[in-house]
Amino acid sequence: MNEEINRVGALLRAKRKEMSLTLKEIENGTSIRSSYIEAIEEGKINDHISNIYAVGFIKQYISFLGLDIEKIANEYPHAFKAHAEKHEFSYGIGTLEVRGSLGGGVKWLPTLLWAGLSAGVVLMAWFLARYLGVF
Repeated sequence: MNEEINRVGALLRAKRKEMSLTLKEIENGTSIRSSYIEAIEEGKINDHISNIYAVGFIKQYISFLGLDIEKIANEYPHAFKAHAEKHEFSYGIGTLEVRGSLGGGVKWLPTLLWAGLSAGVVLMAWFLARYLGVF
């Protein structure tokens, strides 16, 4: 499988160079990070992301270069075989957002302004009522 991914990557690199495109131009055209494009060309994309994403990125890259996806998939079937992988997820410090923290932005400012405006309106109504003798 790795050998087929290497061959597909070499094919894509050769086509990109034939078209005189840079990694940045491919990134802008496909919205795939240039580091992933480089990993595809080196045949190491599965080291960076999940296999299912890798297959999608490879297909998108092939399509962008104007190559026939079906033909390449038939020539290198193992490179396009998405298989389930078990990934370990680790949650470390800083991965969860603390709600209501001031560091999370200035979300409290609009609330403070509305509260101040409301208090001002109530206070003005009270003074007006006292002035008119309602109390």
